[in-house]
Amino acid sequence: MTDKRIALVTGANKGIGLEIARQLAQAGVEVLLGSRDAGRARAAVDDLKGQGLKVRAMALDLNDQASIMAAAMAIKTENGRLDILVNNAGVFEATDGPPSKASLEAVRKVLETNFIGSLAVTQAMLPLLQAAPSARIVNVSSSLGSLTLNGDPTSSYYSAQFIGYNASKAALNMLTVQLNEELRGTRVIVNSVSPGFVKTDLTGYGTMTPTEGARLPVKYALEGEESGLFVEPGGPTPW
Repeated sequence: MTDKRIALVTGANKGIGLEIARQLAQAGVEVLLGSRDAGRARAAVDDLKGQGLKVRAMALDLNDQASIMAAAMAIKTENGRLDILVNNAGVFEATDGPPSKASLEAVRKVLETNFIGSLAVTQAMLPLLQAAPSARIVNVSSSLGSLTLNGDPTSSYYSAQFIGYNASKAALNMLTVQLNEELRGTRVIVNSVSPGFVKTDLTGYGTMTPTEGARLPVKYALEGEESGLFVEPGGPTPW
């Protein structure tokens, strides 16, 4: 069993997830790169190992409960605990949109992955997190998941109507709120973190690079004692 902190980052083979994994490893954390694509996972691990970083691939598909349980069992067998869980994996569907027009199939897929998948991973990993001396859960959310901002005509997020994606991030925020209450008095801290407007394969455009977008999730994965927060680069985000 290693004395290093162990982190699992879901959806870590590219984009913000890969950069979160890189920055955690640079901080001395042993990182498990959760990915459903074995080829991309190997490429990401080779990239990071080439920089002298301690990382391993972890097969993990948020829509496959057997995959999630196998990952939890592997971590328990190899490490006995988990210090950091970053629920980063997420999808966006092109046929998502306003409530009157969004494809129901797209909405179901987004909610299944972004919320239910993250909940399933959290449930499976929670005993391992509770076995750690102290542990942190970072739910990578979005300001699009803020009910306050979605309902504010003066907000830049007001016109971004994607009922599936926005609802999935609002649900992820509810996971943060309820987990924070359920885990009150334990050694597990949980927060929702919006990285900012990052250009990735998911968005196709943005004002920040994945490297910049990873900094805030990494900060909350490594430090701070506050729990139950919803934050973005500019400060607290309204629920």
